[in-house]
Amino acid sequence: MWARGYRSLEQARRFLEPSIADLNDPALLRDIPAAVDRLRRAIEQKEQILLYGDYDVDGTSAIVILKKGLELLGSKVSFHVPHRLKDGYGMRSEVVEEAATAGVSLIVSVDTGIRANEVVKHAAGLGIDVIVTDHHLPETELPPAVAVLNPNRPDCGYPEKNLCGAGVALKLMDGLVRAVGWEQSRRERLIDSLLKLVAIATVADVVPLTGENRVIVKRGLAGLDVVRNPGLRALLDVSGFPEGESPSARQVAFQVAPRINAAGRMASAADVIEMFLTEDAETARALAAKLHELNSDRRDTEADIARAIFEQCVEQPVTDLDAALVFAGEGWHRGVVGIVASRVVERFHRPAFVLGLENGVAQGSGRSIPVFHLLEALEAMPDLFGKFGGHRQAAGVTLDAGKVEEFRARLRAYAGERLTPADFERELAIDAEIALEEIDDSSVADILRLAPFGFGNPAPTFALRGVEIAAPPDIIKEKHVFLKLKFNGRTIRAKAWNFADRAAELTPGTRLDIALQFEDDAYSAARGYAPWQAIVRDVRAATVAAARSPAVL
Repeated sequence: MWARGYRSLEQARRFLEPSIADLNDPALLRDIPAAVDRLRRAIEQKEQILLYGDYDVDGTSAIVILKKGLELLGSKVSFHVPHRLKDGYGMRSEVVEEAATAGVSLIVSVDTGIRANEVVKHAAGLGIDVIVTDHHLPETELPPAVAVLNPNRPDCGYPEKNLCGAGVALKLMDGLVRAVGWEQSRRERLIDSLLKLVAIATVADVVPLTGENRVIVKRGLAGLDVVRNPGLRALLDVSGFPEGESPSARQVAFQVAPRINAAGRMASAADVIEMFLTEDAETARALAAKLHELNSDRRDTEADIARAIFEQCVEQPVTDLDAALVFAGEGWHRGVVGIVASRVVERFHRPAFVLGLENGVAQGSGRSIPVFHLLEALEAMPDLFGKFGGHRQAAGVTLDAGKVEEFRARLRAYAGERLTPADFERELAIDAEIALEEIDDSSVADILRLAPFGFGNPAPTFALRGVEIAAPPDIIKEKHVFLKLKFNGRTIRAKAWNFADRAAELTPGTRLDIALQFEDDAYSAARGYAPWQAIVRDVRAATVAAARSPAVL
């Protein structure tokens, strides 16, 4: 904790044992008074309110948070979530016009809208007020809304700049129930209930799990062992987490969130919202099962595109001259290209866009490495795009298919001026050395108190030097590997994800330096083994013997 900047007992307490009291006051968010006043008037006058969201985990969660909260206050609320393939990202004037026809007089955007200036103006012309709640980076001019809630607007002094969209929605809901006079205990019960969904959205949106986000995720995930919402309960069930078991942040990222996102990627995200809103357990289970199937389809589609890209990279190898990558393919499913872009970045460690081509239009997503700001790169070439947006590490673009080659060349040149070959080398930061004899239930429990782990608060990585491979590795599903590690008579079992292609390095008797992490393992605990798992991140041939005392730490 000291190495990560925590210097006082109060900082340590807030980090290890966060409470609702550690959440920031929503009044610190600029325009909260105006947003709360307008919502109170809408509730009192029984106005029709439309929630306009996005199709990912963050956007759908934010809709559910505000819809449930506003209905508790007696409001009339409907929602609109765009179809990724038919509508694309962002607010659209046609939807506003339909809302006006239906009698809507107030729109609240969630996880979108910060760059929808023209749509907000159009809404005003139709007699509809707009409250924008978003966390994406704004343009120079903010939309002319009744209120703009965004911690990243330049004139906002809110201390946590890294809230996700659902986090901003939570702040609005908290400010509203405070304003209507809810007593503290009732307000805290509502916030604790909503934190479960906000925590999932925060992990899924890959924002830093520090500061207020850590409070949200640690408390929210802890509450997932007992869930009353039928939809959330059904989702956890199909994701492999029975009643009484809470997923870790990593498990949310790889098991829970992909099933939510699958609806928006492969079909309609409205199914997710209906699943969370229904009070009928049977309906919830049917919708959760549908998401599970869509996620299987998503994995297959993603694998096909990734295979095509990596085969292309065998024919035309990526070199240091390729400072950024752009891949495009006819008919590539636009719902999964962002995930494939992440896999390309993981493989080549440089910015990458993956685009689907259809009817003369290229549309897709990009991912980046920490040292390269993706949105700034796009803002340097806005003439190429019909539409673009995003933030530092992820972005989306729409452009004419005929401009893809120009986009590839200009992005490559832009990145080439800012990145060096050293930036393309993957580095694994080691927090400390550890000896095999130091690894036991007690020490690992202390390490795991630093969870939830994720972006901004990575799991500590330890160097384990000179250990011996004690037995032939077990290869699981042709991808993963189980190892037995031995030193000075002590043996532990470790897992290496996606390591099967390196099995030749793991022959018995080989001595290795190993980069090691630890994670909770409820499955292991249920079978009578240790409630944790050692995870191998990387290996290399041993450089020095592990002949040091644990006291060196």
